Amino acid sequence: MEQSKHMLQLVYQALEDKKGEDIVMIDISQISVLADYFVICSAGSDSQIQALVDSVEEIMHKNGYSIRQQEGRNSGTWVLMDYGDVIVHIFDRENRSFYNLERIWNDGRRVEKEELS
Repeated sequence: MEQSKHMLQLVYQALEDKKGEDIVMIDISQISVLADYFVICSAGSDSQIQALVDSVEEIMHKNGYSIRQQEGRNSGTWVLMDYGDVIVHIFDRENRSFYNLERIWNDGRRVEKEELS
């Protein structure tokens, strides 16, 4: 769990550095075997989505974490980045509202950024 928390810190930092909007972290470790954490973030444009994806990829690679799977990079509306213990969802505002993952995973525990230090 320590490693996944470190991964969560890195992802949050990468998204915050590139001005990701409304970053939500959900601890799903007690309710799912998919991952320990989901991170959900919004972006205002296609180019910001790409900048956020690039930022996450760069910081994770520099810290020795490999991406297992990525979906939607060319869609410009929703990118999923699977790092095993941490799954990152970067949406445009419209699709984030439509898919509403926060509601779907509301059994998980919200992680506040203060918990990351």
